[in-house]
Amino acid sequence: MECWPFDPKIASGQPIPPVEHAISVSLPTWKDNLNYEDDKKRLVGALVRGYPRFIVDERIRTLGSLCVQKFGGSPKESCLPFPTQQIADDCREFIERRSSLAGPTIYAQLAHLRLISTENKRALDLHIVIFPLETFPLAKQFWQHAGLGITTRYSNLCLQMSETATYETPSLISTTEKTRDDVSFLEANCHYDLELDSDVEAKDALRLRIAGFFNTPDSVSAQDSGGSPRSVSSEDVFLFPTGMAAIWNAHQLALSSRSNSKTICYGFLYTDTLKVLQKWGSGCHHLGRGLEPDIQELEHLLETLTAAAELSEPPVSALFTEFPSNPLLQSFNLPRLRSLADKFGFLIVVDDTIATAVNVDILPYADIVTTSLSKFFGGYADVMGGSLVLNPQGRHYEALKTALQASYVDTFFSPDAICMELNSRDFEDRIRTINSSTEYICDFLRERSLAGGCPAGSSVIRDVYYPKYITKELYDSCRRERGGYGGLFTLMFTKETASHSFYDTLSCCKGPSLGTAFTLSCPYTILAHSAELEWAARWGVEEGLVRVSVGVEPLDTLIEWFKLALAAAESAP
Repeated sequence: MECWPFDPKIASGQPIPPVEHAISVSLPTWKDNLNYEDDKKRLVGALVRGYPRFIVDERIRTLGSLCVQKFGGSPKESCLPFPTQQIADDCREFIERRSSLAGPTIYAQLAHLRLISTENKRALDLHIVIFPLETFPLAKQFWQHAGLGITTRYSNLCLQMSETATYETPSLISTTEKTRDDVSFLEANCHYDLELDSDVEAKDALRLRIAGFFNTPDSVSAQDSGGSPRSVSSEDVFLFPTGMAAIWNAHQLALSSRSNSKTICYGFLYTDTLKVLQKWGSGCHHLGRGLEPDIQELEHLLETLTAAAELSEPPVSALFTEFPSNPLLQSFNLPRLRSLADKFGFLIVVDDTIATAVNVDILPYADIVTTSLSKFFGGYADVMGGSLVLNPQGRHYEALKTALQASYVDTFFSPDAICMELNSRDFEDRIRTINSSTEYICDFLRERSLAGGCPAGSSVIRDVYYPKYITKELYDSCRRERGGYGGLFTLMFTKETASHSFYDTLSCCKGPSLGTAFTLSCPYTILAHSAELEWAARWGVEEGLVRVSVGVEPLDTLIEWFKLALAAAESAP
């Protein structure tokens, strides 16, 4: 297997990989990451490169500026474009609801642009949410948390078509009226074939591929049921434009199909998952450690809520968790959680992005499994995507399937789906190579850590967080016969200067995201929790940790990188 063919030493601020639709950005030093976060705070609407949910790409902003101009907007207005009116409505509702919590309600407006191919008359829609310029940080929260915005491929096509467009006279948009929706249409006199047939084939292939990984003979469900469980079909797989879109829709599904009760965030999960649970519905109960005491606390909470409510609906609508978690790589007691879910009637939603379905089978314990396809599945960091899989053996399957089929709208853009299908063809081979390399590297580093037995004061690595060492029994209970421990690990250091030196010296690519075919590292806490460092530290997520996603580079190259980085860390003052 060939490694991703580019030099990992990429200048700060440049895309990783160096391609048009890259989804990461190079931040090769610790200081670069601090500057990046400072710039995001100061210039939240001006950065042009970054992870697509974190930074609105310059091409999408260019398209947004064009939209505001065409609708007679002023320089004091901004906008975000979405592929459907429902998503635009959801964004507007979020802006108005969240702004009202802090002061006067800010009213956003909607506009609709339609681009039509003169070759085949197929249409491409843009649903625009327009709001005061100073409201952009709030609107971007929806963009980031829900993951439902248009992609760079989508915006490129819109910009290409707009170059030869003719316009109807647009209606003036006001930001002072609450209920007014202005609609105008744009017809592009250019040739572009959306290749819908290829798109259908690509999405069918993706659904079949994803379903197949849940139906292998070494699954836990197959072992527990005599080898003949009810199989996951391609119709149980729903595709989304991002992993967070899958999680956001899973949350919406739980609220609509079960109850509007609070949810449970179990363990220290990825930051935007917690934000979704907190900002939509009735909020959530956060049990951030996910250890045995948390299960006892959860059971006590459920019993208390049930006794107090005395209602027929469940005390909570759903429990969200990860297996393992990001960035602490903890695995949780899914059988115990399943037992509580069955007793109290709530859903369990598990995200398997870090382990992947090649390595673990968590479906027997989940009603819904979500995955960020942008990570290990897609692998090459040039396309976003997500999936939601329903457990056909789950007690809530029929109700969930009916509700989701009624509400689901496919917004996974055709060219993105085609790219994802091509990228994922070598997914299983990649993850098995990554499993092997990561385990070797982690063994190498742990032998040189305090947790691995080095005497106090003799090592700058305090611990290696990796499923082989962290809650191993729980991970192994779901690990497939041929499964490994995945491609992600986190290093904790004894002093911050050591973590900074290690990171700065490490020769791999460095920037946000994970699961890439090339090794990618980042100071996760700085990027994900810069505004809440003390809060994250209370849950064991230290400011100085370094997260590493291992790629398919030759093992001797990888080991040399880590030896040099470790030597630099040991020499740090």
